[in-house]
Amino acid sequence: MSIGPWSAQPGTGESPRLDNEDARLQTARVTTTDGSGQTQPEVEGEAQHITEVRRRRAELLESINALEQALAAPVPSGQIRWVQGVSDALLELSGDFHEHVEITEGPAGLYARVNRSSPRLSHQVLRLTQDHATLTELISELLTVVGQAAGTFARGDSMLVALDEVRDRGTTLIAALVRHRQRGSDLMYEGYSVDIGGQD
Repeated sequence: MSIGPWSAQPGTGESPRLDNEDARLQTARVTTTDGSGQTQPEVEGEAQHITEVRRRRAELLESINALEQALAAPVPSGQIRWVQGVSDALLELSGDFHEHVEITEGPAGLYARVNRSSPRLSHQVLRLTQDHATLTELISELLTVVGQAAGTFARGDSMLVALDEVRDRGTTLIAALVRHRQRGSDLMYEGYSVDIGGQD
């Protein structure tokens, strides 16, 4: 999965910036795959929105990777520390996913724009919206299971079964997120002929 062209400001410590390809995207004329042209203000608005979608996808990917790393950490090194690491990563992921839903499902969001410009893709938009409901539920369930695992530790009971469930559910969540991101990339390419990549 690739996020597209991001590059850091050398030696400045500043946030990553879009490179020349994204700069060109912001000034290029945008034409939907249904063949409808856009006015210059519309072009600029679409380019800015796509840039924001890229940024949010990059943040979500970082959160997914952080959760995967937390789940892969060795449990014997400290069970409660392991649970805390997973909890921290999951909370970060939950926040980033909420922002992802907002920028895609909002009245001026990506899905509304695609529905207007390419109605033929409405089924794919519906599928992605359904994904959001499923993923929100998976995240909520995993948060509950992580809390239960911490409670098991507080009671002095064995955490091994609880930790196995956290890992199983976490792995399921990550796989579902990856599939969702792939479908999102397909939608952008089919709707705008824009490759936002799988990593961003």
